[in-house]
Amino acid sequence: MNKNRPEKVYFFGTCLIDMSYPEAGMAGIRLIQREGVKVIFPPDQSCCGQPAYNSGFPEEAKAVARKQIEIFNKDYPIVVPSGSCAGMMKHHYPKLFENDPDIKRVRAFSSRIYELTEFLVHVLKIKLADKGEPVTAAWHSSCHAAREMKVIEDSKSLIRQLKNVRLKELENEHQCCGFGGTFSIKHPDISSAMVKDKIEDIKNTGASIVLSGDCGCLMNITGAMDYHKISIKGQHIAQFIWERINGE
Repeated sequence: MNKNRPEKVYFFGTCLIDMSYPEAGMAGIRLIQREGVKVIFPPDQSCCGQPAYNSGFPEEAKAVARKQIEIFNKDYPIVVPSGSCAGMMKHHYPKLFENDPDIKRVRAFSSRIYELTEFLVHVLKIKLADKGEPVTAAWHSSCHAAREMKVIEDSKSLIRQLKNVRLKELENEHQCCGFGGTFSIKHPDISSAMVKDKIEDIKNTGASIVLSGDCGCLMNITGAMDYHKISIKGQHIAQFIWERINGE
């Protein structure tokens, strides 16, 4: 990992942030800007290609990936507020292009990918001063953030900097919430049972809010909690941190 602080970075917004959680994306951008780094958001960016890749359409996924590689073409770090999309771009793009003449270019692109909390901790070495009221928060680890990007301790270390936040670990933290992108659509009964277990785990912590670095997981968990009338809030870690350090 290149730990030198850059003057500029790219920000990859992700589809779910674009469509449903724009405040999380803006919080991520502001956390980087707060450290004096210019954030570039290419307006033509789109999906990371994961839906096509996971559904068995590698050529379609390559077409989407190639577009992102063309757009994020300068040698700046690319910060992604999602372990899932970051994992796709960092680890699966090189597999997609393994026998392609552009493989060197793809590997260079993938080497510039950082998950947001990884970037805040290891590159910017961000320091946080908590201005919020005392709260107990549970943390949900997305599968890709934990197993591909391996950034969960980075996320938790940021939460632990917030003096008025009591972080409660889930008993089955590494168990999937049942979202899995297209998995939840193809296997709704299994997905529903998995998120029910996840919610019980969250309830058992006594937390009033559950945090995650992936909006897909948050959408799945908070949607199920709303359905079952469980009053636990869900929030992306970037938005949570931004509100805490600004006393919002």
